[in-house]
Amino acid sequence: MMPDKNTTRQPAEDNPAHAASRRFDFKRDRFAFANELKWAYHHDAATGRTTFSPREPKPDYTLRCFVLARAARQFLYHAQFEPAAPAADEWTYRRQIREIVSRNPRIPCPPERRVVIAGYEGLCEFSAAWEPLLKAACGGAWRSYVLRSHWRMVFPISRQHQARTAEALAAHLREGNSPIIHLVRFPKLTINHGMILFDVDETSDGLGFDAYDPNDPTQPTRISYDSHQQIFSLPANAYWAGGRLDIIEIYRSWFL
Repeated sequence: MMPDKNTTRQPAEDNPAHAASRRFDFKRDRFAFANELKWAYHHDAATGRTTFSPREPKPDYTLRCFVLARAARQFLYHAQFEPAAPAADEWTYRRQIREIVSRNPRIPCPPERRVVIAGYEGLCEFSAAWEPLLKAACGGAWRSYVLRSHWRMVFPISRQHQARTAEALAAHLREGNSPIIHLVRFPKLTINHGMILFDVDETSDGLGFDAYDPNDPTQPTRISYDSHQQIFSLPANAYWAGGRLDIIEIYRSWFL
């Protein structure tokens, strides 16, 4: 992906001049459609084993969790919705979507350079109306595999690293930013997933993070951080048996 030619490589969280105008709003800034699961997962609570089988009917929009997380933040960073303006035609929206998803996913542009999308309140409403167009324009499944940040998961992730990550993510959220995270259990491949965080609060054990999960746009996802064990965890869902995992913040600098 080519960076926005009028931005620098400096991360947004380190550059107040490029701070996002607002934080990710789950109701308006998520995609209305989901990254569909390619497999049906079966979790055995007694043994802890997870098995899977092909879904029927075969889904046609899969393996795009990172695509949707990246694109949702690009809309947050580079689009401005104008619901009172008359809606445009398909050609205009196609051009605007391509412009937005070609821009830098790491740094928001200034307000005067945002792409104005007429006729809709936000990305959720827009993507409900133009689902096929957005699915075609936001990128193929290969973009979830060819990420510059994937190198990080093959190296050891210490408890100290996770403590620093939790602290940094909480700080970014309190500053009004919306971090994108990579959830992993490498070298196991039980989870390899991307989400956007949009809120944080303190809990009795540490921190609780609210997230947009591209696999489930119907409700926010809750990620917990235990500050004593220095461990992140995600509850069981349709694709994850639940429990401990590691988190890496991505789309934040030139090498992540």
